[in-house]
Amino acid sequence: MSKLKKLKGAVPLLLAFVLVSCSFPGVSSSVENDIIVASGTYTERQILAEIVAQMVEHDTDLSVTQIKNLGSTTMTHIAMEKKSLNVVGGMYTGTSLTGELAMAPETDPEKAMELVRTNYLKKFHRIWFPSYGFDNTYAFMVRKDFAQKHGLSKVSQLEALKDTAKVGVDSSWVERPGDGYEAFKAKYGFEFSNFYSMDIGLVYSALASGNMDVVLGYSTDGRINSYDLVLLEDDLKLFPAYDCSPVATVEILKKYPELIEILLKLEGSISSEKMQELNKQASEDRIEPQIVAKEFLEENHYFDDVQVNEKELERIRGEVNVQ
Repeated sequence: MSKLKKLKGAVPLLLAFVLVSCSFPGVSSSVENDIIVASGTYTERQILAEIVAQMVEHDTDLSVTQIKNLGSTTMTHIAMEKKSLNVVGGMYTGTSLTGELAMAPETDPEKAMELVRTNYLKKFHRIWFPSYGFDNTYAFMVRKDFAQKHGLSKVSQLEALKDTAKVGVDSSWVERPGDGYEAFKAKYGFEFSNFYSMDIGLVYSALASGNMDVVLGYSTDGRINSYDLVLLEDDLKLFPAYDCSPVATVEILKKYPELIEILLKLEGSISSEKMQELNKQASEDRIEPQIVAKEFLEENHYFDDVQVNEKELERIRGEVNVQ
């Protein structure tokens, strides 16, 4: 039997409902008339929200407000249901597929994108835009010296270390249906003898310091570069696709159709390596997400010269107009 040690408790789900049922401090905008963008409590969502907000402000005279205290996709979804916001800077296919859509996980990125795109429109009247270009999935990772010592490049190779390696994982992953620890054991055929559940924010430093030998984290986290970590290939395809895209309500796109082209400019604009770099600037170098986003957009000239995907443009315009 593995030794499961809980290092930090999860915030009760009830808190999410309490927060989104309350008014948001400092937000007096009208969801019918203004662009209200969901941000979050961790750097990636904050940076993406800033990128979207600054793109809109650069290309239009529209009023843009951000809601910055949404800690999860569940909270964001409920806030959109309550019409407290109308644009999300970053949503993830795998999270929404098994979360608010309550569907089976899908490891094929194209199929996952099509499922969330179709069902989000049908169920929630929201438009799921094409991916920024990166996939922020769960990933097992090790220190470079540990990978070299044990010849590690794939998750399946961890079986040889299952009784000796100290493994730290995100607390929320342990009980996850579909791609959590039970699914891992079924897919890979082994479990770890020294298995520790901890807050996601602790896993990277625990690995870098040598307190853990293997951890499960997020593939675009900036600390991967900071600590010179090695991502192990999920060779048996346990984890679903988690491609990231902006999402907007049909209502706001119908009112301001120019938003469609603005958001489409961001298609394929951020690779996984670039997102790691942006996250590092915010989380490790302590640069404000607003500045990280501003510098990224300035480097790319706010994508002013980008020709949007005409096929996607026509698709989204058609979906908006028939609703």
